[in-house]
Amino acid sequence: MIDLRLVREDTDLVRASQAARGEDPSTVDTLVTAADRRRESVGRADSLRAEQKVLGKRVSTAGPEERLALLVQARDLAVAVKAAQAEESAADVALQEAHLAVPNVVEHDVPAGGEDDYVVLKEVGDKPTFEGFTPRDHVEIGQLLGAIDTDRGSKVSGARFYFLTGQGALLQLALLNMAVAQAVETGFTPVITPSLVRPEVMGGTGYLGAHAAEIYRLEIDDLYLVGTSEVPLAGMHMAEIIDLSAGPRRYAGWSSCYRREAGSYGKDTQGIIRVHQFDKVEMFSYCDPAEARDEHKRLLAWEEQMLAKVELPYRVIDTAAGDLGSSAARKYDCEAWIPTQGRYRELTSTSNCTTFQARRLNIRFRDADGRPQFAATLNGTLATTRWLVAILENHQQPDGSVLVPVALRPFLGGREVLQPL
Repeated sequence: MIDLRLVREDTDLVRASQAARGEDPSTVDTLVTAADRRRESVGRADSLRAEQKVLGKRVSTAGPEERLALLVQARDLAVAVKAAQAEESAADVALQEAHLAVPNVVEHDVPAGGEDDYVVLKEVGDKPTFEGFTPRDHVEIGQLLGAIDTDRGSKVSGARFYFLTGQGALLQLALLNMAVAQAVETGFTPVITPSLVRPEVMGGTGYLGAHAAEIYRLEIDDLYLVGTSEVPLAGMHMAEIIDLSAGPRRYAGWSSCYRREAGSYGKDTQGIIRVHQFDKVEMFSYCDPAEARDEHKRLLAWEEQMLAKVELPYRVIDTAAGDLGSSAARKYDCEAWIPTQGRYRELTSTSNCTTFQARRLNIRFRDADGRPQFAATLNGTLATTRWLVAILENHQQPDGSVLVPVALRPFLGGREVLQPL
C-alpha cells in the first residue's frame, strides 16, 4: 500500500499516477476522506475514554449523593464510548478498503497509457536470417528433438500443459542452473521456495487485486499456488526488521509457478509460451528505498547478462503505467525475438515495488539513526521455461538440430548441439 503521508502531502501526484494508469483518480479522494474519518473517530474515542477514566476516579471518591449522579453520567458515557469504538472500528475497515484500492504511485517518467504504449529503450543483437531453409517453430523443433510433448501433457493434465523430456528437460535444468550460478556469483542467496502461500502473503504482494482470477486457490486449505517465487520471497521476512546495514539483501528463488491464464482464451494455445505450469529463477531484493532506482537498474543489467549468455537478440521496453501490476512503480521487460512469429516476446521483467509490498507485509529495516523504516522490494526474472522457445528457434539448424550457446554448454555436460532423434 502507498504511504498515507504522501497521499496527504501531494494528493495531486497520486491522482496523476492513477490517471496515468488509466484508473479512477477519485479513489485517491476516497482514501483521503477515509483517513480523515478514521483520524476523527480515533480522536473522539480517545477523548471519551479519557473522560471515562477521569469520571471513574471521581466515582470512587464521591460521597453518596454525588455518587448517584456520577453513576448515571458514567452509564451515559459508557454508551457513548461504545458507539465511538464501533465508529472507530468501522472507520478502520473503510480506511483499509480504501487504502488497498489505490495501487503504487508510478515513477514520474513512466510512459502513460496501456499495453501498447511502452517505450523501446534499446535493441540488442542480430536477428537470425536462416539462409536456405524455412525456420521451424519451437513445437516442431521440440518434437524432432524429443524435447517437448504437448499432446501427452494435454492428455494427462489438459490444455496448456506439457512434458519436457530428454534433451528438453536437460536444457531447462541447464538454463536454470546457469541462472542460479550467475546469481550466486553476484551475491544472491539461492532459495527453493514453497509453492503454496497464505492469503495474507499473496494479498500482501498485491496479487489478489486485478490479477486474482489468474491464481489457483486451494479452498479447503485456504492456500494459494504461487505464480512466481516473488510471493514467498516477499513473505519470507513478513513482520520482521531486517538488517540492510551491508546493503541490499538479495535472494534468487527457484520455483515451479502456476497461473490459470484467465482471460487468455485463444492466445498462444500451441507450445509452451503461455502455460499453466512452468519453472523459474527469480531475483528478489530488499533495499533502502533511497537505493531502489539504482537497484532496479542492476537487476535489469543482470537479466541482460543472462540473455547475452544464451546469445539471443532482444529488446528492452519501459512498460506503460496502465500495464503495470498494482505493486510496481516501474517495470522493464526484456523481450526476445521469436523468428517464426516475426516479433519480440517477453522473457523477463523486473519491477521496482518501492515500499508498497513492505507496508502491506510490515517489513522494515533500521536507518542510519536506528529508526525502523519500510524497506523497498524489487524483483526480476533470470530464467524461465519460456526461454526454451527463443533458444530453440534462434539457434536451430537446417537439419533440425539446435546449437547450444557457448556459455550454456558447461551446464549441459559440454554438449554443443542438440540432435534430432
